Amino acid sequence: ASSHRAFDTALDLAQALNAQLILVHALDRSDPDSPRQPYISIDSYSMELDVLLRKDYDYRWTEFVKHYDSLLKQKQEAAEAIGVQASYLQPNGRPGLAICTIAKEAQTDLIVVGSHSRQGLREMLLGSVSNYVVHHAPCPVMVIHPDEQRRPEPLGERSDLITAARA
Repeated sequence: ASSHRAFDTALDLAQALNAQLILVHALDRSDPDSPRQPYISIDSYSMELDVLLRKDYDYRWTEFVKHYDSLLKQKQEAAEAIGVQASYLQPNGRPGLAICTIAKEAQTDLIVVGSHSRQGLREMLLGSVSNYVVHHAPCPVMVIHPDEQRRPEPLGERSDLITAARA
C-alpha cells in the first residue's frame, strides 16, 4: 500500500514539476514474497528430484519477475497517460542499495520511497529499505508512510507543530 502511495505522490510531483520518473523494483531473492530456492541434496539418489525442484523454482522465479514487470509497465503507462515521461528498472539485489545506485547513476533529484513502518525485531530481520535509502541516497528522500500513521488534522490545526514552530 505504501508503495502505491509513493507512486501516486511521485507521479503528482513529476506532473507538477514536469519531471521524469524512474520506477524501481529490486528483485531480491531474500524477500519474503519471492519464491524460495529449493534445498538441493548431495546424494545421487535424489538428482532427478533436485532437477525437478530446480525447474519448479526457475518457473516460479520467472513468474515472480513477470508479475512485477507487468506492474511496473502498468505504472509507466499510467504516468505516460497524463503526460509524465517514465521508465522502469528491475535490477537484481538488495532494494535499498539498488535504489541508491540507480539514483546516483541517473543523477536523480529526489527519491520517493514507501515505508512499511517496521520496528524492532521485524525491522532487524526484514530490514528497512526506506531507512537504508534515507542514510545512503545521493539526493533528498521523501518517505511515504502507511495511511494508518497519517494524522487526520490539517497542519494549521495541529497545536504541537505551532508550539514547536514558536519555540
